[in-house]
This record gives sequence, C-alpha cells and structure tokens, in this order.
Amino acid sequence: MKTSKLIRYALCVAVLAAFGLVGCEELDTYSIDAPSDLQSRIDSIADAKASIDTGDTTYVNITTAIVGAEDYSSGWWTAFSDYFTVPTNKLLVLEFINHNGGSASNWNNWNLAVTNEAGDRDADNYAEYFVLRSDAYGWGNDDYDGAMITQDYPDTDGDEDIWNDFRTTMDGANVTMEIDHSVTGNVYVTATAVGTNGTVLTETYQQPVSASADLNVFLICDASWFEMKNAYLLPSKMTVVEDVEPVSISISGTPEFVELGDEDFWGDGVATVTFADGSSTEVDTADLSFNVIPDMTTLGEKTVLVSYSKTKQGEFTKAVSTYYTLEVTNSVSSLEITTLPDIQTYYFYNDTMDIIFNTAGLVVTAHYSDGTTGVLSNESLNFGGITPAEGTQEATISYVGATSTVTTTCSVNLVKGIGQVGAYDFSTGWWTQFSDDYNVPSGSSKTITMYCYSDNLANWHSPCTILRKADLTENAVVRMDSFGWGDGYATATVTSDWNWDIFTSSINGSKVVITVTNNGDNTADILYNVTYNNGETHFQKYAGITVDSADLNCALVTEVSYLVIVE
Repeated sequence: MKTSKLIRYALCVAVLAAFGLVGCEELDTYSIDAPSDLQSRIDSIADAKASIDTGDTTYVNITTAIVGAEDYSSGWWTAFSDYFTVPTNKLLVLEFINHNGGSASNWNNWNLAVTNEAGDRDADNYAEYFVLRSDAYGWGNDDYDGAMITQDYPDTDGDEDIWNDFRTTMDGANVTMEIDHSVTGNVYVTATAVGTNGTVLTETYQQPVSASADLNVFLICDASWFEMKNAYLLPSKMTVVEDVEPVSISISGTPEFVELGDEDFWGDGVATVTFADGSSTEVDTADLSFNVIPDMTTLGEKTVLVSYSKTKQGEFTKAVSTYYTLEVTNSVSSLEITTLPDIQTYYFYNDTMDIIFNTAGLVVTAHYSDGTTGVLSNESLNFGGITPAEGTQEATISYVGATSTVTTTCSVNLVKGIGQVGAYDFSTGWWTQFSDDYNVPSGSSKTITMYCYSDNLANWHSPCTILRKADLTENAVVRMDSFGWGDGYATATVTSDWNWDIFTSSINGSKVVITVTNNGDNTADILYNVTYNNGETHFQKYAGITVDSADLNCALVTEVSYLVIVE
C-alpha cells in the first residue's frame, strides 16, 4: 500500500457509473418536519434499503453525537467524528444530519477520511488512502484518482449553477453514507443526501485499499457540523469482481549504462502492467519473466525482453511483453560537467537542512577507462545537497560503478534572503507554514519579492497570498495559478497571460514579485509578476477583491515548495 499524510486543496471533477442502494434489516425511517413530499422521498429511500436482505446488522456505538461547533467555528482539521472501523467484507453505514449554516463555500459540509488501521491520527504509522469531500473533490495517496468521483447534483433553480443549489440542499440534509470494504482490495463510497427542500444528491467514489487489513474512517468538519444518528455494519455487497486480462506492460527506471563486471541489468527498474479494464499497477519483479537475458560480460548495447503472464487477480494467462536496452561500458574513471545546470544561484534563509540541488539542464560526461567518453543521464547519478551558507558552495555529483565510486562537484552561488516559508525538501503541507503578516494601509500598496523553489509537479506548488484582518478573519486566498476562494473572492476580476503548457514545469527558481494594493474603497488588487529562471515573464492579477480597507493585512502560504523572501 502506498500512503502518505495528505491534507491539501486542489480541483477535480469526473464521471463514474453510480452504485445501487444497499439495505439493512429493521432500518428505522427518518422522521422530520418537512414539506409534504419530502418525507415520502426519505421514506422511499429507507424502504428500498429495507427491502433487501443483507444479513445481520451490527450497530456501532456513537460517542460523539454532535461533531463540530454549532456556531460553525470549527476550522479545517480541528473537529472530527468518532473513528469507525470497517473490516474486510463489511459495509459501514453512517447516518447523520449535515449543517453548513448557509456558507458560500462548497467545502463547508461533510468530509470523509479513509485511512489505514493505525487507529489514531497521531500514530506514527497513520496514513490516509484518501479524503473525499461532499462537493465531488478530494485527494489521497498514489492510488487516488479524482476521475473516479461521480455526482448527480442538479440545477434546481435553472441558473446553470449547480453549486448554489448544492449548498442550499446540504444545509440540514439527512446524509446516508456507505463505505464498502471489498475483499477484492477496493473501497466503494456512496453518499446520499436528502435536503429539507426534497432534493436528493448522490456522490460516489472507489479506490484500491488493503484487501486484508481493516480500514478506519472518520468525518471532518470545515466550518460545518454534524448530528450523528446511526452507525452500523452490514455484509459487503461488492464481493465479486470480474477478472481481467493484462493488455500491456511498460518498464521504467532501468539503467542506461552498466559497467563491465556488473551483472545487475535491472537496477531500480519498475514494471507497470495495464489491464483490460483500464487499470494499471506496478508488479513485483518476482512475477516477471526475463525471456532474453543480456550477456553482461561483453561491451556494447544489450536488449532485455520482459514479460508478465497473470490476470488482475493473479491467475496465469497469456503473457504481455516489452523490451528495453542498456549499454555495457568500460569502467568510469572520471566525471566532467559539460553543461552547467539552469539554476546556478540559490536564495536561502533557513539553515536547518541542506538545499536540494536542481539538476535541470545539467549535462555530465563520463570518461571511461579505455579513453572513450559518453554522456550520463542524471538518473544514473547521485547528487548531494547544498550547504545553506552565503557564497560559493559545492554540490557533489557521484557515479557508483561496479568496483568504485567516481565523484565531481558543481559550484553554485548562495545569497541570503530576509525570510522563508516552507522547507528545502518540499515537505511543507498545505496551510502549515506562513510568512509574517504585512499591513496594507488604505490607499497604499505592499510589494513582496521572493524566489520560489518547487518540485514542479503541480500548478499549486507555488506561492499563495492571503488577505485577512488583523484578527485573521479571511477575505480571500489567491494562488499564482489563477485560482482562489473566500467571501471576498466572489467580486474579483481575474486575468493572466500564462502558457499553461509550461506553467508547472517552469515554477522552480522563479522570481515572484507580489503587490497587494488597498484601493481604499473596501476593495483590493493582487498582482503577481513572475520571471522564470530562463528569463520568460508572466503576470497573474486579481482585481476588486472585497476587503475592509480600514483593516487589511496580507500573508504568504505555500505547499510542496518553499519561498525565500528577498525584499
């Protein structure tokens, strides 16, 4: 299982076939004050569930009946329901009433975390499979796939905006949530909400999980609260999944060059098999067949033929095959940097850990024992960190051969800034580290200049600007990639000139100048002027954000990146 602690925000919407209703024996019907047709809608859902014989029902005691503050003051990741355990081949049903207080934000409703069996969020081995929000959005480990979320949220008022109707329906809605832990190693979530206006909303999601270990699940508040009514376990309804054949195999991570005398032609190779249902998975090397094994005792290019011959459920079947090549070379006697990396000047502030050396643009040439030369891929090299100290520093580059390790160094220049947000190893999670608050008086502007270092894996791994009052009441949060939220954001006009094809890959090493202008009329503007490391420039602007001009501060926050403030 590949898991990690994941609490972050992003945007995904997709389509998936809807799941059927699961029943339970002796299920009590809801009883609420509602329009005449509402009770019949709720009763029809309860009757449909009760009509299916699902076997024994095991009720689970609920310790926390009211989850979250009833004045909607519970911030994200501060108020939680009980932990509920879902064994393999069981389906957990949670029934509760969702309250959002008429919030203008979609995410101020229920949120569901599905985790491993650690049993406590503070446990060292705690890890999340995924977090699913009621607004058809979520995040999770490497198996998370937002394209597997489906929803049937209707436009009930005809204004072509489903989300204002969604927020209205979810306030006071009776929610029945089913978490089905299949023995096939998948979990299936179905959430059905019946609003006090009679509207029925259904959201579903599925994802691979452990087929044998228990799941833990819990609800999370976000300026919302819940009245927990019932929790009970039923037998899983997803016990059989049709087996499928493999259709292709791909190989990555194998060595491009291997020194004469080294018999390891696989190295850090990874084999990924795709099946007929469109799913893919990494397979164990022990399940691979190497039909053509290269002669590693002679120099030259070698071909390795690899095949895999199991179905998705592990039955033997017709094999799928692919091949890759590698070069057997003489031993490497020395390394030479023939092209310097793109980033040669690093800005820093903290001295808590080494800075990651960015290898983009770097070309290293190997000198072999027979006098020949050849370019080595960066993947075949090891790179040391950079000491965070002013002046010239050296990054160590090494090649580990069959009998010895050869090294060289690359000189870089380090300049100390005046502040930093985020860690050098890109481990900073969302909403965990912030800059100082900067006051922006009415009729004036505040400019902050920084350098952004990112893993270049997502648009939002870049600086965000928070507009808020001195007491931390937020007006808006806006990202560098043309996205934002908050009460004040609704009035913003958003413009930019990004080339989205290269945005994500160009973030690292960018100079970012953020200017916040307090217009003095209870609106504010935010301008990002960005210069990529290659000199290309772009802008992102938010105009007319609603604020309190008499009480305006700004601050910076980032995620899986770090910012060094220089001015």
